[in-house]
Amino acid sequence: MRLRLPEERPTEPPTGYKIAHPVLSQDGTRAGFTGVSLGGALPYGVLADAACVYGLRHRAPHRRCDCGFHCVHDRTAAEALLCTAEHRAAVLLEVAVLGRFIRFERGFRYARQRVRTATVGPCACGTVAAALADAGWGRPGWRALAPSCAGCVRGRTSVSLAAFARLAGEGLRVVAGREGARKVADLGTSPDDLGVPELVAEAALLQARLDWFQTQLARLREPGAGGGGQG
Repeated sequence: MRLRLPEERPTEPPTGYKIAHPVLSQDGTRAGFTGVSLGGALPYGVLADAACVYGLRHRAPHRRCDCGFHCVHDRTAAEALLCTAEHRAAVLLEVAVLGRFIRFERGFRYARQRVRTATVGPCACGTVAAALADAGWGRPGWRALAPSCAGCVRGRTSVSLAAFARLAGEGLRVVAGREGARKVADLGTSPDDLGVPELVAEAALLQARLDWFQTQLARLREPGAGGGGQG
């Protein structure tokens, strides 16, 4: 007699946590994520279906394969993955587990997901992130992004957290971590006010870009700048 795993039919989609790298399409019109391990070469959107990364024709997740989306039950376990050097620039995702899934001790392997919230960590300099900027690597047609403060954006391709959420669509929320919420409060604004944190981040990002352009213009106006010939 062949034993079968018990079937679950939850009334609401289970919640899981995972980490991923945010990505921006080459033309800047779409946003999504790419995984940090299996399937990392295939960027996905906020609402996405899994496929077998080995090219097999079975439906994901298959019991005899390791295909499908992966997540863990515990938020703390996902946050711990952000401590490793190669994952420092990744973001924490809260996802709804949809469709067929296989439950494990620490998480799920499943067929479909909706990313509800993306929590962005601090900039590499330690300051709370105001934007997601070009990380210097990517996938064909996609630029990987990393958290950046307003002062470190400079001339890199970047989008604010609110702009990334708009491009990704499907009701995605993109927020700075707890440290970011405290610093927004220090500015005299309440993080609970609708739209205020996003507007503050947008303003800081625009100011940083303006400062960078003014610096470049000042250099061009210096005597001998611009390569003009004499004579």
